Amino acid sequence: MSFFKEFRDFAMRGNVVDLAVGVIIGAAFGKIVSSLVANIIMPPLGLLIGGIDFKQFHWILKPAEGATPAVVMEYGVFIQSIFDFIIVALAIFVAIKLMNKLYQKKEVEKPVEGPSAEEVLLTEIRDLLKQQNTKI
Repeated sequence: MSFFKEFRDFAMRGNVVDLAVGVIIGAAFGKIVSSLVANIIMPPLGLLIGGIDFKQFHWILKPAEGATPAVVMEYGVFIQSIFDFIIVALAIFVAIKLMNKLYQKKEVEKPVEGPSAEEVLLTEIRDLLKQQNTKI
């Protein structure tokens, strides 16, 4: 089998295509949730804690010297990323929970009414055969 034929077979498998679609949709969903966090959730949260924007939190490790830029540890951006992750994880959890509810087959338990007509008939035939065998 040639290298290119093997590669084509691999690339056209359903799992690979499904994975690619999932990654693309996941990236788009991540952008939506990041926008939700940055533009909708964080401004009111910053207002509640005194009008502070988390992205402004930083430590200057080494100040700028001439043309050399400052060395800054931006821990506020890290806090923002943590909020993004928590909200993305929560959104995915809720989405999966809803999907599981939709796909879950609700099994309706039938009330036990006793043997069916077919079972009763088979039981009668069995009993008749037993009677015939004992008479002989």
